[in-house]
Amino acid sequence: MKKRFFLPLLLSGLIGFSSCDSDNDGSGTARMEVRMTDAPGDYDEVNVEIESVQIHREEGDGEEGWITLDEIHPGVYNLLDFANGRDTLLASAELPVGHISQIRLVLGDNNSVKLKNGDVIDLKTPSGQTSGVKLKIDATLEDDVTYMVLLDFDAARSVVPKGNGGYNLKPVIRTITQAIAGGIKGTVTPAEYKPGIYVISAENDTIGGFASDNGEFLIKGVPAGTYRVEFITQYGEHNKTIENVSVSQNQIKDLGVVMLPQE
Repeated sequence: MKKRFFLPLLLSGLIGFSSCDSDNDGSGTARMEVRMTDAPGDYDEVNVEIESVQIHREEGDGEEGWITLDEIHPGVYNLLDFANGRDTLLASAELPVGHISQIRLVLGDNNSVKLKNGDVIDLKTPSGQTSGVKLKIDATLEDDVTYMVLLDFDAARSVVPKGNGGYNLKPVIRTITQAIAGGIKGTVTPAEYKPGIYVISAENDTIGGFASDNGEFLIKGVPAGTYRVEFITQYGEHNKTIENVSVSQNQIKDLGVVMLPQE
């Protein structure tokens, strides 16, 4: 059976951001993305096998509180592919709103370093890391807001030479966490027109969705900026456009009731 270990994360903390309309009653969801980037090291490759990312929602140390992010991209990653501002998405999920207490990254054991002379050497993990170091964080996820956790590996400091020519993997990771997208919500009337709703940036990038049967809509994952919101009905007879809708990255903009033309 493949051995697993829990990689200790050196976290700067997970910040909670508020949605302007959140009632924080625990009934909604927030989206979380975990991305990885790297500070360059003096190697040709630093390969790390990533199996899963887990978030702990409960106080205390109980295993029942751990949630594995379900949209995971497992595999062996060369950290040096993500230097100089590049990153990659490791995992994401819709999580229940509320308090988060801990985070951990689960690795496989297919970890190696490729030296400048071409030699590939297995990276050994000190026994102290196999127990699963859990770090306390104090964060509150708010309804419908999208969060990003950026794991910034320091490859040069994470790969430690041993006296016998081998290498240990002692990860040094800086974590940057922020809300990265808000959204736009409201209610269209008459609801029976069932318009498509398009959130359009100045560069004509478009995020879309539809109103529900009762006219309510929520377009998530809208980055901070100013947008034109178009309501397009099936035959174009009841279209409406709202200009200069400003969205911040940590809130849901409420347009209230949007009256569509009836003539």
